[in-house]
Amino acid sequence: MRVAKTMESFWQKLPQPFFVLAPMADVTDAAYRRLIASLGKPHILWTEFVSADGLFHTREIQKIPDAENPLMRDLSYTDAERPIVAQIFSSDPEKVAYAASLVANLGFDGIDLNMGCPDRSIEKQGAGAALIKNPTQAAALIVAAKEGAARGGNRPLPVSVKTRIGYFHPEIDTWIRALLAAEPAAITVHLRTRKEMSKVPAHWELMEKIVALRNHLAAPVLLLGNGDVRSLAEAREKARVTGVDGVMLGRAVFGNPWLFCDRAPEETTPAERLAALLALARSFEDITPPKSFSIFKKHIKAFVHGFPGAGDARKAAMETTSAHELAIALQPWRDILSHTHPMV
Repeated sequence: MRVAKTMESFWQKLPQPFFVLAPMADVTDAAYRRLIASLGKPHILWTEFVSADGLFHTREIQKIPDAENPLMRDLSYTDAERPIVAQIFSSDPEKVAYAASLVANLGFDGIDLNMGCPDRSIEKQGAGAALIKNPTQAAALIVAAKEGAARGGNRPLPVSVKTRIGYFHPEIDTWIRALLAAEPAAITVHLRTRKEMSKVPAHWELMEKIVALRNHLAAPVLLLGNGDVRSLAEAREKARVTGVDGVMLGRAVFGNPWLFCDRAPEETTPAERLAALLALARSFEDITPPKSFSIFKKHIKAFVHGFPGAGDARKAAMETTSAHELAIALQPWRDILSHTHPMV
């Protein structure tokens, strides 16, 4: 269902259903987003989440220019990634408004408020999933983001929210209803509670209820479902069954930057995966300094598999400290695979 909107933005130009990449800390950084965009672009990309408090304090209290703030590296993007949404987190409306204005000035297509992260350090700040317990504050943050976004940039900047179905138990008639009343452009619902983390299957059966509530309220809000979706085929089926406007895919992208071009992991060759991993490593070093190369290594297991000697290749790759060392370490297997598993 396409919902009437009060502000024209990229959201209204999307096909339905649409499919997007989840923001994941230290995974969907600029390097991986650019690789994914080049191989099979989703309808929307999100940045990793950024602390609005950190952006505010650095500029307003420490008097350091935004350009010198290390957090700004997580707000880098290219036009090839558009539409690109910047995700932030905070519990302070003043800081959210500042960050929203900054994001608008940086030329992003949208801003997203994280209201679902279960990290304890973020919850202690009253942010992330802690906001599920405080719907009034959550609504104030949405208002602040809209006001801040309107002050920055030269075009309307829509505000969206990513959250969970509840804290200890599903709270659709209270928590989700409160978010709908605040009228963000879109709400992405991770179909688990904060208490459940990712330990149980996502409750996709509840998405129909959320869609029905939105329709009953005639809220001008697009809805996205998130959780346990492993392929575009599965995403299409979830959308068909639940009536949701879009589906967000996350962990399925590990080792599979081809996810959004509808290519199954088994359809990629080991040679292609190793080539993609090396391209990602080089991009990681070029785009995301001074992040440690150890952060990049989470990709190695996901990409290096499915061929004789893969275990030894992974071990060698894990001992490297740079893209150059990684290329040298993997070269023996690339030479073998270039003959037995040619790239297509």
